[in-house]
Amino acid sequence: MAAFGRLLTAMITPFDEDGGIDYPQARKLAKGLTESGTDGLVIGGTTGESPSMSDDEKIRLFAEVKEEVGNSASVIAGTTDNNHAKSIELSQEAEKVGVDGLLLTVPAYNKPPQEGLYQHFKAIAESTELPCVLYNVTSRTSLNMTDETTLRLSKIDNIVGIKEAGSDLNQITRIIDGAGDDFRVWSGNDDETFSIMATGGYGVVSVLSHLVGNQIKQMMGYLLEGDVEKAAAEHRRLLPLFKVMFTVSNPIPLKYSLNHVGFNVGPMRLPLVPPDEKSAENIRNVLSNYEIDLPIPA
Repeated sequence: MAAFGRLLTAMITPFDEDGGIDYPQARKLAKGLTESGTDGLVIGGTTGESPSMSDDEKIRLFAEVKEEVGNSASVIAGTTDNNHAKSIELSQEAEKVGVDGLLLTVPAYNKPPQEGLYQHFKAIAESTELPCVLYNVTSRTSLNMTDETTLRLSKIDNIVGIKEAGSDLNQITRIIDGAGDDFRVWSGNDDETFSIMATGGYGVVSVLSHLVGNQIKQMMGYLLEGDVEKAAAEHRRLLPLFKVMFTVSNPIPLKYSLNHVGFNVGPMRLPLVPPDEKSAENIRNVLSNYEIDLPIPA
């Protein structure tokens, strides 16, 4: 069983002012995240603006982040899209540069049937020795991978878990109940971590851990210790921050927030643009109520 950890961060990709990947800053961010509660880093996901990145950029980013964090954190590479052959090729290239696992995302746009999802993920998993985490994100793909399909895939030896962002707690509960003890379920939404873990989920692939990783980990710790009241209080305290970070498309609010608090991550690549002033003011107002756990360079 792959030990990825309970608190995984879906890491943003820093860019320089010319739009290139700022690899030194990515290293600093990865290191800072491991120092503020993160157990593992998901690189090249939607939070990392992966649709705007070339395969060469992704492979270099996987390699540089893994070199930076070493054994202090797991590195899980997002390597899939709706091009099946390219997904296998990128997965194998990621394995060669030393990542610890792969994130296999339900493909957008072509909307395959459930059997197509099963065959797609089965073939990718069988093309590598790495442990694989599935990713169901209905809001991004307009396609839900059902619990029946997830449970079929859970029987493949190196498919070890799922990042569930479908927001259907009944479906997520059926996955938790029906899968083997070694199959992990991570919440894919920060505002659902409490409810999913209370139902038996393992952890979260978080966006907000960029800012309040230690505080999220504390909330999770209370749950694991059986102190539901303290965990619920922490969840309620963090909820306004969880919500404001998704008032416009992720990672727009997060990148704005990191730049605002003094950790330079640069701009976004088009078609993403900065938040309008009304949204930015709302983000600043909510952000001012929280301590930032990420170490900010002097």
